[in-house]
Amino acid sequence: MTEEITYVRGDATAPRGRGPRVIAHVCNDRGGWGKGFVLALSRRWPEPERAYRDWHRARASNDFALGALQLVQVDRPFWVANMIGRHGTRRGGTGVPVRYEAIDEALHRLAPEALRLGATVHMPRIGCGLAGGHWDLVEPLIRERLTQRGVGVTVYDVE
Repeated sequence: MTEEITYVRGDATAPRGRGPRVIAHVCNDRGGWGKGFVLALSRRWPEPERAYRDWHRARASNDFALGALQLVQVDRPFWVANMIGRHGTRRGGTGVPVRYEAIDEALHRLAPEALRLGATVHMPRIGCGLAGGHWDLVEPLIRERLTQRGVGVTVYDVE
């Protein structure tokens, strides 16, 4: 059963609907947390930042790398999906930080988790803010990895 991507204006940290909801966003592979959407997450819940920083700190002995996924339960029925989809934190001589292959891999890992939880996935336009990506390249990844597998997705544009 294929789901659709629903586009709404609003705050992705206050996901609409009923039942379990996963708020998915893209993190960098350097352990930095402090600009963009993560600030809104941290204002609402301390757990995603704490879990991300712990995950990065212990990276020598875990799966922290581009394409990795970390699910953090923040409140019943909300989860935050920290997805490593940016290499570094700045734009520069090496181009933009977004790594589409890493976002694709993280979404691939997210799909079975969302299905297991019976959750819908909510997100800003991931990879397209500070990461410098283009939505016309990210949206097909979401369709292939989530909606075509039966996971409902809502994308939030700031009001």
